[in-house]
Amino acid sequence: MKDLNDALDEITAIRAQIARSAEFRGFGPLTVAATGLLALGAAEFQARMLPAAEHDIASFLELWMTTALIAAVLIAAEMVIRNRVIHSGLAPEMIGSAVESLVPCGIAGMLLTAVLVARASEAVWMLPGLWQILLGLGVCASARFLPWPILFVAGWYIVTGLICISSLAAAAVLSPWAMGLPFGVGQLLAAVILQWSQSSADDPSQRE
Repeated sequence: MKDLNDALDEITAIRAQIARSAEFRGFGPLTVAATGLLALGAAEFQARMLPAAEHDIASFLELWMTTALIAAVLIAAEMVIRNRVIHSGLAPEMIGSAVESLVPCGIAGMLLTAVLVARASEAVWMLPGLWQILLGLGVCASARFLPWPILFVAGWYIVTGLICISSLAAAAVLSPWAMGLPFGVGQLLAAVILQWSQSSADDPSQRE
């Protein structure tokens, strides 16, 4: 019985190692692009319909957390469906590998938001930039199982986060475009990279 358990543990470890070394193809380019357009749409909505949200953290968080939730649900749903088709028997391990890289930055973002809102409300204007930096770090952590050009997306988010904090320091407002433009362009760039990678993988002539 012990030998059987040891063998099963070895198989599980091997499957996990394969999942960590294989390229993850669970992110669909069209859905990722849609989340970029969603971010741009949310920024336009805030600018036109919720101008007071620049100074109202409750309205700002309600809009952007709803936007982030919709984007996360879209990506997660497609990720599960695509993994069952593309990665087949390794689907659970591939999803686990992707989640363990991205979830920490999401949790850090939520905790950081809660602390700033509760204890340092005068600094909440930095949230868009801080969120971008955290997402950039999360993308960096995911680069090991995604196409290497995804590092450009990570760099984009880190740089735009720093620019947002620097440029909004004087006004100290929750600008809609400090959210919409970085996340919109970043997600569209990620979609282009994913589409290029998947097209190359599916075209035998690109592998010669």
